[in-house]
Amino acid sequence: MKKLQPLIYALLISAGILIGSFNSPKNTTTKGSKINGILEMIESHYVDTINTINFEDKAINAILSELDPHSSYISINDFKSVEEDMQGSFSGIGVQFNIIDDSIVVVSPISGGPSEKLGIQSGDRIVTVEKEDVASTGIKNDGVVKLLRGEKGTTVNIKIKRKGQTQLMDFAIVRDDIPLYSVDAGIMLTNDIGYIKVNRFAAKTYEEMMEKAHILTSKGMQKLILDLRNNPGGYLHIANQMCDEFLKDGELIVFTEGRNRSKEETYATDFGSLENIKIIALINEGSASASEIVSGALQDNDRGLVIGMRSFGKGLVQEQITLNDGSIVRLTTQRYYTPSGRCIQKDYGENAKDYYLEQYTRDGDTEYPDSLKYTTKNGRTVYGGGGITPDITIERDSTVNYLQINKMISKGWVNEFCFEKSEHLQKQNIKHYNSIDMQKIYADFLSFIKQKDKNFELKIGITETAYLNNLLLATISRNLWDNDTYYQVLSLKDEYIQKAISEF
Repeated sequence: MKKLQPLIYALLISAGILIGSFNSPKNTTTKGSKINGILEMIESHYVDTINTINFEDKAINAILSELDPHSSYISINDFKSVEEDMQGSFSGIGVQFNIIDDSIVVVSPISGGPSEKLGIQSGDRIVTVEKEDVASTGIKNDGVVKLLRGEKGTTVNIKIKRKGQTQLMDFAIVRDDIPLYSVDAGIMLTNDIGYIKVNRFAAKTYEEMMEKAHILTSKGMQKLILDLRNNPGGYLHIANQMCDEFLKDGELIVFTEGRNRSKEETYATDFGSLENIKIIALINEGSASASEIVSGALQDNDRGLVIGMRSFGKGLVQEQITLNDGSIVRLTTQRYYTPSGRCIQKDYGENAKDYYLEQYTRDGDTEYPDSLKYTTKNGRTVYGGGGITPDITIERDSTVNYLQINKMISKGWVNEFCFEKSEHLQKQNIKHYNSIDMQKIYADFLSFIKQKDKNFELKIGITETAYLNNLLLATISRNLWDNDTYYQVLSLKDEYIQKAISEF
C-alpha cells in the first residue's frame, strides 16, 4: 500500500531481491588470492586472537558491494531463514501472534497446526516458554520466533493465561511443519470480478494462486484483479508458470541475457486455464523482480492493463554459488527483459540508500524520450527506463500524510485496540462487518490512544481519517473472521482496486 513509509518498502524489496532466479548451486574455491594470503598471515602472526571467519564475511560483502545492489553474500545461519520463507513452510507451534502490553498474545492458531489441535485459542497469552518468563520482559517479535520455532518433532513447553481461567494452562506442543502462504486473499469483489493478492513468488505460490483462481471461477469470475503491489519478487520459474496460465501458446514471457550468458527466452506453452479471463494487474513502487516479469508480460502481450505506479526496477538474475563452508554467494549474471525488449533494471545510482529510495523521488512519469519507447504485440507504445510503467497511473497525492497513522501502527496501537474490540464484538455474535458501529469504534479508538500517550495529538485530514476508519474495520474483521474479509473491507476504499473495477 502506498501508505507505508519508504523505509518499509526498501526492507520489503531488499528481502525479495535476495531471491531472484537461481541456477543449480555449485562449489567454487579460489587459491592463491591476496585476500586468502592476508587472512592466513593475520591468523598466523597477529598479536591478538581474532575471528577470521568474521573477517572473511566482511571482505566478501565489501567486494560484492562494488558490483551491483543485488549481488549478495548470505551466511549459513541467515540462509536457513531465507530458505524457509521461500520454500513456503517452517517448523513451529503454529500460531499467529502480536505483542500487546508486553505480552505475547495469540491472534489465532494456524489451521491444522499443532496449537490448534491442542485447543489453543485466540486471546491466549503465552506467559512462559520452557520455564522462561516471557511476559513483561520486553521481548520482540524475532525473540518470540526463536523461542517457538525449532526442529520438526521437538517439543516446546509453554504456559498460557486464558481469560476466565484462574490457573495457568500447561501445553506441551510438538513442533510441526507450518505453511507460509504467499497468496493473501482470493475473493469476489462483484458478481463477475475476482481479486487475488500475491505477496511474493515462493515455491508454492503458483499452486496457491491456481487454487484461489479455480474457486473464484466456480463462483462466476470472468474478470480478475491480480494485486502485485509491494510484492518484492522471488522465484523466476514461478512467475513464468503464472504467466503461462494467462498467455496463449507461443507468446513470449521474458528473456534474459548476460555478458557470459547467451540469450534465453521463455514462452507460454499449451492452453492456460485463465486465458479467457480478463485481467488487470496492480503494481506500485514496491513491486519488483518476478512481479515486474508478470506485469510486463501481460502488458507487452496486450493481455491486460497494468494500473498503479511505476514499479521498483529490479531486473537482475542472481546465480546461487555455494561456498565450501555452506554459505552462499548470489551473483548477478544476467538481466531481465520484457517481451518488447525493455530492460527491467533501473540505474544503480550513487549508493545503496539512493537506489532503494529512488522511487520516492520520482516527479511523475509523464514524458519519455523516444529512446525509451517500445511497442507491444498489438502496436501500443510502452515505456522503458527501469521498472514497469503502468498503462494507467495512480498519482501519489502529496497533500495526504499518513505519518501519524504509520506511527500508531508501528507502536502496535492499531493491532492492540482492534484485538480488544474483536474480543468484545465476538461475544455479541456479529455476523457481518456492516453491522459494526464504526462511529463508536472510531470514538473509542481516539480515547484509547489518549490512554496510551496523553501527549499524542491525532491531526489528520478527511482522506486520512477515512483510511484509518477502514483500516480499523478491516483489522477487526480479520480478527473476527479471516484474511479474505480483511481484504474485502480494504477494497472498499482502495483507490487502485476501485479504478481497476471501473476499467473492466
